Amino acid sequence: MTTTTLASARRVSYTAAAGVFVGRSLRQSSRDVETLLMSIGLPAILMAMFTYVFGGALDPSGRYVDYVVPGIILVCAGFGASQTAVAVSRDLADGMVDRLRTMAVPRGLIILGHVVASAARNLVATAVVVGVGLAMGFRPTAGIVEWALTVALLVIYIVAITYIYAAIGVVAGSPEAASGYGFILLFLPYVSSAFVSVATMPGWMQAFARKQPITPLIDTLRGWLIGGDGNAIVAFAWVVGLAVAGAAAASFLFARRTT
Repeated sequence: MTTTTLASARRVSYTAAAGVFVGRSLRQSSRDVETLLMSIGLPAILMAMFTYVFGGALDPSGRYVDYVVPGIILVCAGFGASQTAVAVSRDLADGMVDRLRTMAVPRGLIILGHVVASAARNLVATAVVVGVGLAMGFRPTAGIVEWALTVALLVIYIVAITYIYAAIGVVAGSPEAASGYGFILLFLPYVSSAFVSVATMPGWMQAFARKQPITPLIDTLRGWLIGGDGNAIVAFAWVVGLAVAGAAAASFLFARRTT
């Protein structure tokens, strides 16, 4: 067998193995109905609460739903991605990785499978949340280009935050601990421009709210969907940087723990 044939066989084997792990994670997601419903239901409930309970006070014109939807989309993505920390920690705790040590399979594909499944699950949940927003009166003015940019930014963000949660799952001592550690990141959208203008916050909080990555992401999404100020270069720089850093951290920590 020639060198070229051997290299081709390795590529096919890796691709086939990746497909197996992605399919495994997708099946786990589809069977975990409670988590899927929470990933969709909780952001929808938050949107209803902010729109109908606080919306009148925050925006008497009645258009607060247009302002809040981009923030709810990122909350939805973060909550869905947080389940990856639990899934990765569970794989490490229940002996799944130990079984793979006896096989000629790259163990790092476990992380890839969880990331792809999380992206698919979160895109479905995001579409549902946008549909709920439309039912509540959300009226975006975005064209095809703006929608395409919105989807691209969301996909990269979901991949980035999923890798970060995967890294948390690797270092956590148990699935319960992974759930607790990951929950901390879910508070970031609340200290940003997701629900209120940063200018209305105390001065010491404004500095953090403006510098953290969620604020430029939300401002950019809001600018594309309903018009307004945003900085797409800063937003894409944040998500790409987080994706690279998260993937590197998750891969390094997973390899170190499973060696």
